[in-house]
Order: sequence, then structure tokens, then C-alpha cells
Amino acid sequence: MAHYKPDESYQNKFIPIDFSQQIIPGTFEYALAHIIDKHLDLTSFDQWYDNDKGGATAYLPSTMLKVILFAYSRGLISSRRIADACRTNITFMSLSGDIQPHYTSIASFVARMHDQIEPLFTQILMICDKEGLIGRHMFAIDGCKIVSNASKEWSGTFEELERKENKLRRASKRILARHRAQDELTEDDIKHDLKQKEKLDKSADKIKHFLATHEKKLGSQGTEVKSNITDPGSAKMTTNKGTIQGYNGIAISDDKHQIILQASTCGSVGEQQTLQPAIEAVKEQLEKLGDKRVFKHVKFTADSGFHSETNLTYLATIELDSYIADTGFSQK
Repeated sequence: MAHYKPDESYQNKFIPIDFSQQIIPGTFEYALAHIIDKHLDLTSFDQWYDNDKGGATAYLPSTMLKVILFAYSRGLISSRRIADACRTNITFMSLSGDIQPHYTSIASFVARMHDQIEPLFTQILMICDKEGLIGRHMFAIDGCKIVSNASKEWSGTFEELERKENKLRRASKRILARHRAQDELTEDDIKHDLKQKEKLDKSADKIKHFLATHEKKLGSQGTEVKSNITDPGSAKMTTNKGTIQGYNGIAISDDKHQIILQASTCGSVGEQQTLQPAIEAVKEQLEKLGDKRVFKHVKFTADSGFHSETNLTYLATIELDSYIADTGFSQK
């Protein structure tokens, strides 16, 4: 009968860890840490902190950037999951110096530091350009659908949202009418109904406030598109897996090393409407790199999702050598 050594993979063990030895050269996390520590100018973050004379110490912006950007590269976008990884994953612990930031600190950093984080993208492109990673031969644009955490049930045109508000008001009034007509209701029934009425009134007030503080969103044809009161920036979108509430994620990359030159998310418009602002953003980025004539030499490609007469006219106007699939190419 065979006799094997026991499996102790579930056995806890205390071992000494040198965090500096966990970030191995040649890995993505090593490159990320090196660029943030050695090449990026992070002084713009200092204006947010005025705690030298008192108050709690702040997390280093460089540390937060390492943790957050590495998490995004691994598909972790939830602040709670990132915070959990800083407690349990050795790579995250090494990148953060084992400071284990709370999830609220991570969420606040992402939300408040938008204006400081965005310019870092240009700095990174400058580093890539200096290393010869941007080829300037062919640029390609593509998009994907990104699911929002907003519910589709809270989407609709302004007319539909008004009907939903009125429906909630009527349901609330029916609860009051039930109370007046049935004095024999138990204490538990009354508490349940009052709680339900409060919920209905709160939802109706939420819709009313949204309608009073927002304007209708218009699509490419000038018709109204559905708004979402939970996440106004998102929109209902049709995908091969059904309808989602979310955003169009758009990126333009270079063909040499697939360096992303521009990226953005749009929820209120379709892919066709994102092409022009995306190209203008790329042009602005490349001008910052000192190249003002790049469109004279580069080829530009896009799939049929970006095909429209307006886009073709725009590309001809800026004299960009473009190749876009016709919307009916599969039938030809």
C-alpha cells in the first residue's frame, strides 16, 4: 500500500517576508512601481493635503497609485476588493508597504483625485515615446460595453419617469386608503404598510428631484434617449448578451506595441459619436509629445460601429488616411 507525505497546504505558517524581494524585475508590478517612483511628477497631489500642523497622516499618493493601478490591471475595480487584496495578497502588500488602506480611503482617492490622475497619462505616454514604443504607423479605435452598477429599472425617458413617479404616488395613496378602511389591521400589518409607504414616497421623491435637476439626453438623431436616475452618465445598451445599463469604453492604440494613446467612457452617446472627440484627444496628446504632423503619415482604422456619414466627412476634413468598415459590409 502506498504511503505519502501529508498535504499541509492548508496549514498556517509564520514566515519572515522581505517585501522588497517580492517585486521581481521583469514583471508588470516592478515596471509600475519603478515608473511611479522614478519618473512621474506627483507634486500636484500635495495641494490636497494640509495636515503638517495637525491631523492624521495621509497615505502616500505613490502608494495609492501603485495599489489601484495594479488592481485595475488584474480586473479588480471595487474599492472593497482592492482593500481586501492589500490584506491577503503578497504582491499588493509589497506594493503598498503593508499599509492596508481602508476601502473608503481608496474610493475617496479615486473620486477626489481625478484632476491629478488624468495628467499622469500624458507623462506615461512621454516615457513610452522616449523608449520608442509608439510607432506612428497605424492607429486603431475600438470599443466595448462596460456594465454599470445602476439598475435598468431606474431608466426611462422623462415621460416614462413621470409615469413611474405617478404610479408610485398612487401606490402610496392606496396604502393610506387601506388603513382608513380597515381599522382591524394588526400592529405588524400597520408597521409593514407604513414602511412600504415610506419606501414608495422616497422613490417617487427621488424621481421628482431628478426630473427637476436634469435635462433630457438626446441621441445622434436628435431623439430622446433614456436617462438613469441612479447613474445619469450611463445608458441602456444592447449587447450580444442582452441589454445592460452601462457605458461605451473607447480606446485608440498604436500598432507597434499596442500602446493606448487615448481612452474614455461615454454613456449618453453611441460609438459613432465618440470617434471625433477621441481623435481630437489623441491629436492633443501627440502635440504634447512634440509631434504636430503625425496625422500626415499615420493610417487609421475602425470597425463598422463607428461608420457614419458625419464621421466620414470629419475624417476627410482633417485629411486622415482612414479605413472604416461599412455598416452593411457583411451583406455585400
